Amino acid sequence: MSEHATRRSLLKQAAALGAALAFGQSCAHTPVGPRTERRDLFPQGVASGDPAPESVVLWTRRAPDEGASAHRLVVEVANDEAFTRIVARGDVEVSAATDWTCRFLAAGLRPAREYWYRFVDEAGNNSRVGRTLTAPTTNDDRAVKFAFVSCQDPTNSALNAYRRMIYEDVRRPRAEQLSFVLHLGDFIYEMIRYPEDTPDGLDRGRRLRDGFRYPTGKKIRRFNYPTDLNDYRAAYKNFLADPDLQDARARWPFVPVWDNHEFSWQGYQSAEVAFSEVHPGQTLKVAASQAWYEYQPARVTKPGAGDPFEAPAVTNAPLTDRDARGVYQEPNNLIAIRALRIERAFRFGKNIDMILTDNRSFQSAPIDGSGLPSMEFGFTPETANDILEAGRVYPGGAPATIRIGEAEVPNPQINEPPQAYLGIEQMAWFKDRLRAAQAPWKIWGHSFGTLTWRSDPQNLPPEFATTWPSTEYGDYNRSYVVEHAEIFGMVRDEGITGLTTVVGDKHSFWAGYLSETLPPRAFEPVGLEFVTGSISQAGGAEVQAITFPRDNPLRPFYVHDRPDGTKQCALNTTILHGVRAALALRDTDDPAAARAASNPDNAPHLKFVDFGGYGYSTVRASPEELETEFVCIPPPLERSETEDGGPLRYRVIHRVSRWSPGERPELRQEIVEGDVELAI
Repeated sequence: MSEHATRRSLLKQAAALGAALAFGQSCAHTPVGPRTERRDLFPQGVASGDPAPESVVLWTRRAPDEGASAHRLVVEVANDEAFTRIVARGDVEVSAATDWTCRFLAAGLRPAREYWYRFVDEAGNNSRVGRTLTAPTTNDDRAVKFAFVSCQDPTNSALNAYRRMIYEDVRRPRAEQLSFVLHLGDFIYEMIRYPEDTPDGLDRGRRLRDGFRYPTGKKIRRFNYPTDLNDYRAAYKNFLADPDLQDARARWPFVPVWDNHEFSWQGYQSAEVAFSEVHPGQTLKVAASQAWYEYQPARVTKPGAGDPFEAPAVTNAPLTDRDARGVYQEPNNLIAIRALRIERAFRFGKNIDMILTDNRSFQSAPIDGSGLPSMEFGFTPETANDILEAGRVYPGGAPATIRIGEAEVPNPQINEPPQAYLGIEQMAWFKDRLRAAQAPWKIWGHSFGTLTWRSDPQNLPPEFATTWPSTEYGDYNRSYVVEHAEIFGMVRDEGITGLTTVVGDKHSFWAGYLSETLPPRAFEPVGLEFVTGSISQAGGAEVQAITFPRDNPLRPFYVHDRPDGTKQCALNTTILHGVRAALALRDTDDPAAARAASNPDNAPHLKFVDFGGYGYSTVRASPEELETEFVCIPPPLERSETEDGGPLRYRVIHRVSRWSPGERPELRQEIVEGDVELAI
């Protein structure tokens, strides 16, 4: 193919992504004369994303000069950090239409290579220099390593985990460095507190940072929420002012998906939900999607050609007429949730097939449990949970009533579709991609995960009998059982191996097995799941240590008060080993004694759980083995003053050998350094 034909083809590819093209060394608008690095003119830094063997997406934002209607930017891509060997250039005009952001498809690159890039305005002002990497080809069987992260909030904490990640990566040989960072969502938090929203400027012990306000915004209780596109844009600009996040985006290509906080914490589809108040939010969903698109370098499908996001016209209307998986067919809802399609899949070398799903845009409305009796222990009996989750498709027919403890109550879900989050169309796409995946490791980038959290309150001693009048296991979180049964059943029945889910959202570290059911039903692992601790947002252990009442008799199942006055997360033990183990810990202050009291049927699917974990995780995929490392840091209340981002709490590795159809995966655990306390 001639260079002209190649350029024409690449221009079409770039336009489909809403990006300008950087290809070849010529560029009509290349500034001449002296250059000056002006990071202040590029206050959100630079970034790259979604690397392919011959291309990568590049991003920046050039803040507008006073009175300017537009700026023209040139991007330069080089083989070396000194830019003596430039291999690609491109130019584009930026304006308020994209909030002064731009995206380039840098093409014509070579596979598995390191490149440097920078942006230059019409006056010769440079951005900082960014580094990026291209993907290996599909026949390159060298081991691949990537990080996965989630849940960062610089309004109440510090992003020290990124500095630790950089510190360790630059000291490794090139072949052992990270190839990309998978960001699994909660890149921003839309509901924030300003310092004046609390009497002491603290939020559960965390200092609230000043300097960020929504241009419009609205206040609900003591939280501030976005109301329009400019509010969401303001959140991204504020979060991306963080120096450690900027450094990370300048060092590696990011591969992002969203979770819930990019739109609405408790929301679903285009419904905005705050403290259980539901409001039609079609216009807000479109605004949130547009802001995400403008600030993330990703190969996603948006409305309209060219760089600007052409927001579809929608009105806020009540959500009506659900399909078989709970997606509302109200026309404005369908337009809003399809305005930006972030699900995508790609091959990364010979060892990884990556599949990324949108787990929030098609999520069904939550179960209305307002008429159900509550259990004092706080969990839900497993049979009742599954009946509610499955709705009208419960196997054998949805029962008219549900037993919860000693009460037999009407089944509120008897005529409702099952709880779901992928939607009919995306589920079919996901299954097709999983079936077609040829790499030994099929990595599912999942924003919130599939693992069941449960315990065995049926084994409580008599002093707690009134808190759990049931003979069943109790589910703390067992969701979307119909969709997960469909996926895991397909994996089992079709002999698909290597399925590994990497997860954010939980503000905790987990390692475990994918299984449709648990004892006393069948336990049949068909894959693996790893959950990463949050970059900075508060986890359950931190919150419960501050807020769980000391006189509550259930405290030993959540917080372990040690004789020396320190606290540990007893919920780790309750979930991993059961209630008797948690009480043994209370009585002995000895983790070994607690583990000796473990119920082996409680959590055979879990190998590691730490609700107090912050940091990041890495995956190394080779032809015959997958290795996942948890890098845990202390609660990041303030920015570390040291180059390494501060101390480590622990480093733990889980390894699994490639398994064959019909075999079970077997995790091997190594505590490399530090004290994992009650996480095993």
